[in-house]
Amino acid sequence: MRRLIAHLDMDAFYASVELLRYPELRGLPVVIGGGRDRQPRLLSDGTRKFFALRDYVGRGVVTTSTYEARKFGVFSAMGMMKSAALAPDAVLLPVDFDEYRKYSRLFKAAVREVAPIVEDRGIDEIYVDLSALPGAADDGGRAAGLRMKASVREATGLTCSIGITPNKLLSKIASELDKPDGLTLLEHADIPARIWPLAARKVNGIGPKAALKLAEMGLHTIGDIAAADPLVLVARFGRSFGAWLHEASHGRDERPVVTQSEPVSISRETTFERDLHAVRDRAELGAVFTDLCSKLGGDLSRKGYAARTIGIKLRFDDFTTATRAQTLPAHTLDGREIRKAAGQCLKRVDLSRRLRLLGVRAAGLEKLSDLVARGALESRPRPARARRDEHLADELPLFASIGSPSGTKPA
Repeated sequence: MRRLIAHLDMDAFYASVELLRYPELRGLPVVIGGGRDRQPRLLSDGTRKFFALRDYVGRGVVTTSTYEARKFGVFSAMGMMKSAALAPDAVLLPVDFDEYRKYSRLFKAAVREVAPIVEDRGIDEIYVDLSALPGAADDGGRAAGLRMKASVREATGLTCSIGITPNKLLSKIASELDKPDGLTLLEHADIPARIWPLAARKVNGIGPKAALKLAEMGLHTIGDIAAADPLVLVARFGRSFGAWLHEASHGRDERPVVTQSEPVSISRETTFERDLHAVRDRAELGAVFTDLCSKLGGDLSRKGYAARTIGIKLRFDDFTTATRAQTLPAHTLDGREIRKAAGQCLKRVDLSRRLRLLGVRAAGLEKLSDLVARGALESRPRPARARRDEHLADELPLFASIGSPSGTKPA
């Protein structure tokens, strides 16, 4: 059977959802980011007053932006202050994840009415296997692609871009070629003309570090990689990644569309409005840390998992990042246990620099149903002294005397 895989990517998803709510902003540069205090105000004459990006002060980053804002160079993950310098007159709206999740569910349900074999890849993108869809092979999936686009628009009022090719790798690239509201069909014969001229970073899986190494070798485009000696790629990047680079550059990918998959990890993190000091701001840091651990435990419970490995992520004022992890004797989803393990990880980090981001991560996941079935989550009473020591540990202020791996306080 001829493989036909579609990648559907919603166009500027968060921003597009906001434009449904505020249609008067259509055609204007709009940036999504910041807290709920940037909520538009309804005036007495029925109009709304919006915040301008120029008035933003803080350490946040852009979540997304409209295509009009992108023309000024404002893209996701960019610092808000830098974005304000590029597009000071852009409208600033707060993030509303509840609304985005609602529209995510709507567009995915609409696609499944057309083609039921769907792999969920996040809030705004999916893969769809069209191979067995009646009639799809007759036109390379064009009619199916148009039906999916129409179904999404009818259900949500939003546009999407779709790439349809023989595999997931090519479809991911193709969905970006004609944005917004695009439908791109490619065959292997189209690779030299449509894929090879693209930058190496366009291949999902080639990150900044790999792209830099490739550039040092004089390999800047996907075509450059395709023309390179596979043995040279293996020698530079290792057997596995080097061989994958060769295969990917030629558009080869046999991965199936997976309708069900297990998460590798679950995490919670926050970026501070100002850099925080491990000692002078220890009360605030401790409260945030405890809250993250508690919420992470709640996330595990809601999703039906327990974790064996707990880790932390710290980003400092110089933008360096530190991660530490600890494997537990048994799986847990308890916020107190997560906080205790994450606190042990903190002791292994030099905290002499100010912090701009703090995160907690749960990995080594296993389904609660499987753990309960084999008795791995049985409730065993702890000795009174153990309960007392645990209580005392919870009362100790985090960050109080943690300055370096040796335990010295930061200056």
